[in-house]
Amino acid sequence: MPKAKPPSRRKPQHLTVEALWQLQRLGAPSLSPDGAQAVISATAYSMKENKSSSRLWLLSTLGGEPRALTQCGDKDSQPRWSPARAGDGERSQLIAFTARREQDSRKDDAPQIYLINADGGEARRAADIATGVEAFKWFPDAKRLAFVSWIWPDTRGARAQTTRLKDWRERKESAYTTEEAQYRYWDHHLPQDRVAHLHLLTLGADEASAKVVDLFEGTPYELSRAEPDAHTFDISPDGRRIVFAFDPAPQKRMDGRYALAEMDIKTRRVTVIARDAQWDFSAPRYSADGNQIAFLASHQGRKHTMPAQLALWSRKQGWQVLSAKWDHEVNAPLQWADDGLSVLFTAEEEGRQHLWRWTLDKGTAEVVANGGWVQAFDACGDVLVTVADGVDHPAQVHASVDQQAPRRIEDFNDAVLKPIAMGHTEEIWISGAQGDRVQLWVTYPPDFNPKKKYPLLQIIHGGPHTAFGDAFHYRWNVQTFAAQGYVVASVNYHGSSSFGYAFKDSISGHWGELELQDVEAATDALLKKPWADRKRVFAAGGSYGGFMAAWMNGHVKPGRYAAYICHAGCFDWTAMFADDAYTWHAKELGAWYWDDMARVHAQSPHAFARHMKTPTLVIHGQLDYRVPDAQGLAYYNTLKARGVEARLVWFPDENHWILKPRNSRLWYGEFFGWLRRHDVDTQRAKPTARASTKPASRRKAQGLTDHA
Repeated sequence: MPKAKPPSRRKPQHLTVEALWQLQRLGAPSLSPDGAQAVISATAYSMKENKSSSRLWLLSTLGGEPRALTQCGDKDSQPRWSPARAGDGERSQLIAFTARREQDSRKDDAPQIYLINADGGEARRAADIATGVEAFKWFPDAKRLAFVSWIWPDTRGARAQTTRLKDWRERKESAYTTEEAQYRYWDHHLPQDRVAHLHLLTLGADEASAKVVDLFEGTPYELSRAEPDAHTFDISPDGRRIVFAFDPAPQKRMDGRYALAEMDIKTRRVTVIARDAQWDFSAPRYSADGNQIAFLASHQGRKHTMPAQLALWSRKQGWQVLSAKWDHEVNAPLQWADDGLSVLFTAEEEGRQHLWRWTLDKGTAEVVANGGWVQAFDACGDVLVTVADGVDHPAQVHASVDQQAPRRIEDFNDAVLKPIAMGHTEEIWISGAQGDRVQLWVTYPPDFNPKKKYPLLQIIHGGPHTAFGDAFHYRWNVQTFAAQGYVVASVNYHGSSSFGYAFKDSISGHWGELELQDVEAATDALLKKPWADRKRVFAAGGSYGGFMAAWMNGHVKPGRYAAYICHAGCFDWTAMFADDAYTWHAKELGAWYWDDMARVHAQSPHAFARHMKTPTLVIHGQLDYRVPDAQGLAYYNTLKARGVEARLVWFPDENHWILKPRNSRLWYGEFFGWLRRHDVDTQRAKPTARASTKPASRRKAQGLTDHA
């Protein structure tokens, strides 16, 4: 895979949609046992082919040119360096990764584990696992791996699972039948009648001699049904035990409260080590001596919005919460320092995400690497590697050796970005609802002149319990919006994360109220600026931001905003019960709709449809199970029935996010086209770079998300 080429125009000044999709997107790093190198996946996209390809790269932590480890493949991802083994000497170590490939004239039907020597060569399939691999971890002996696969719990043995899978694929019936409370997630139905089990893979000379054992076979245990990853379990340093998070409830739900259990690999005996009906436990990680386990604990019995806190289990003292007095939410993964005296993790703070170190004996947290937005990291000895982006740049990889200043160790996207001027982003604090300080990010066009007039575009984030951060967002990229000539405002309204628990929980039971006050306060503050054109004000949002766009249409005086854009927005909270997260509705809204319809309707945009008059672009994907597409269709139909100008963009092959290159280009084109249509002065404020808004049928033949 060659490095991405600069945009076709010689000296583009502003960020275009085409350039946005030429940027490579980086995965999480894995350090070699000596810390000298990191392996990372990089995904590139082809607008012509309408698809992506990924490959693995080796980066020296001391700097130097990155070296390609694999050729362009189909989603080469999750690379993990094998542990160091005594007596290895100079022998090349292995790097394991997941991929779908064709090997020995056989194409993988599901992701498999592949192995490649760190010094290069051909990758080989570690084993033929018919049910596929979701995630994996190395054992300390570098001879075994633990992996996650979806299997039929009433069927024993790998051969029987293979036969069962073959029969399933050859069935003539198409119905999905279930009695489970949780049966689909995000954009897919869970594999019918299957659950996620931990497996043990013992490597052989080739895939035929490898041995696979289902560690959960014959037990009631299973991992999370919501895309179980490598954070759901961990392997002890001596390789004798595995700790994992599981839902002890007989009926699995999205809001289940997980416990921790430990399995003795040799005897298969399972011991529940931490369980409390009021708490949800996750992301366990062994200390270097194996006598302690760091994990995340959230007091769900107190409130559903309670943050995940750092907790510790020890063999002598049981478990305790360490960060209860620290008003931040701790994110997975957790990683112990080599000395066993501190734990590394990421946590948000006021619209940024830093890498933190929690020192056990002091009970304090300190920033190790500043965001922007630290997406991923790895540490080994005195070497620390981070992957972080910012509002003005995509993800970059930095390495710090022996606590020296971090240095960048790759340049994947520099050629694309070199001729592009980014807009300046300003962090502003305003007085919002209840007189609280509210953070507002403002991104200006690259050639901003305060003596000129500019349109204002409010971008409202989803969640609601997330934040608009100092990050480079590909699906809602404020630099791309600003490059069209808009001043872009992004409010971290009440309910947003990273501003403390009270702020996050403040909107529960009365959605729309405080958030609208914050958005309106931001609009008021910016309209006082001499550059602001109050006739050219727009608002757009996705997911909960889409809910807010619909809510504003029913609550803000017509004419305040020239047009709205609602992407994957919640419209009717009773009909929203078709989503995959319905068990949270009463917690967020304050009641089940059958118990208090008035309260639910008081927070539902559809109940205020009679007030809606502002033109709206409605966008939705059919594969969106978080906000089912009927929400967008109902909103669009309502506007059409009321005679309100509206346009619908419906994607049959996209989920909550727009992920395919050509669909994304069309999305941005429709977005900008709608704004221009309702801009009273498009001739005075011509954008410098325009995406096509012509219908796909009129174009030449064209050759293929996280949380909105």
